Amino acid sequence: MRVAVIGAGVIGLSTAQCIYERYHSAVSSLSIEVYADRFTPQTTSDGAAGLWQPYLYDNGNTLETKWNKETFDYLLGFLNSPDSIKMGIFLQSGYNLCSDPAPDPSFRDIVLGFRQLAKRELDLFPGYSHGWFNTALMIEGKSYLPWLMNWLKQRGVKFYQRKVSSFQELADSGVEVIINCTGVRSGELQPDPELKPGRGQIIKVSAPWLKHFILTHNFKKGVYNSPYIIPGSHHVTVGGVFQLGNWSEQNSTADHKKIWEEACSLEPSLKHARVMEDWSGLRPVRSRVRLEREMMQFGPASCEVSIKTGAKPLVHLSTSTSPSNAVWTQTLQLIYNYGLLFQVIHNYGHGGYGLTIHWGCALEAARLFGEIIEQKGQGDRSRL
Repeated sequence: MRVAVIGAGVIGLSTAQCIYERYHSAVSSLSIEVYADRFTPQTTSDGAAGLWQPYLYDNGNTLETKWNKETFDYLLGFLNSPDSIKMGIFLQSGYNLCSDPAPDPSFRDIVLGFRQLAKRELDLFPGYSHGWFNTALMIEGKSYLPWLMNWLKQRGVKFYQRKVSSFQELADSGVEVIINCTGVRSGELQPDPELKPGRGQIIKVSAPWLKHFILTHNFKKGVYNSPYIIPGSHHVTVGGVFQLGNWSEQNSTADHKKIWEEACSLEPSLKHARVMEDWSGLRPVRSRVRLEREMMQFGPASCEVSIKTGAKPLVHLSTSTSPSNAVWTQTLQLIYNYGLLFQVIHNYGHGGYGLTIHWGCALEAARLFGEIIEQKGQGDRSRL
């Protein structure tokens, strides 16, 4: 079975890894291919600071909180491994500061040593009246992605650096299952009105005296629009901005000035830091992660069939005219008779927390892949 993963950020590579781990011995002739126009170190995952921390509140989306926890627990298991340094994984402690009183975050029971800040600690940060201290993890993309790629290459996964323009392009080449991990560019493969870019810009500096992360939260400004400082293994990441709908990946002088002034106000010793580089990237913003199966077909009559899995399957037929019931029946019968269906698993829309949630999402994508395998074993009449 040929499986193609589109996208080589942390979502695509970890999904390929998870599917391989769970199914390479169960599926005969399983072949996994990864397609992307950007590989490490040019992905959004490479530029991210790498601190494991989701948004403060899941707003009832407990499934994503579950995926966050699965990722944290999975990464925590590597800390006693010699591979942890190669993977870019290590413990990191620090502060979350709020300008107003706020409920405890949804991740309070996931991280280590979560506690409220004492008054003496808050006195260190004028203008902030509430906050927490905890120990979390760093997952530095510039180490983790090369480690993932090497792991996959050692097991025969093939990599192709080129832009995929359509799902049909891969299906026509004989690919049976496509995993869509294209992040903010997913709308180019299939329109998604919910998906928008959330532009971010950061400054990387040399400031080895800083040992703790400091994240500030101003609920009026919104996520990522107040200063944060995240020490890493080689440099400190200073941010940030969040500009919804802005597609620019060029560094902005105005944004640099804003970020730097606010960060130096939060941590005055930064004025002595040496600026290493500016970096801009696009977060794939969506109200919820899109993680689902979809059955698709592109036929010679220019018809597209999309069957989304779920309790009540939805069938969508796109033709030049409004089809009658007879056309629906005949078209679907034609598809099943000639085996033209192929499967897509979508896994995108992780906002600014792809590294935080990636393994939980990879597990879910692998579970969906298992459903496809099970259907095939039960004699599905489609190509799968």
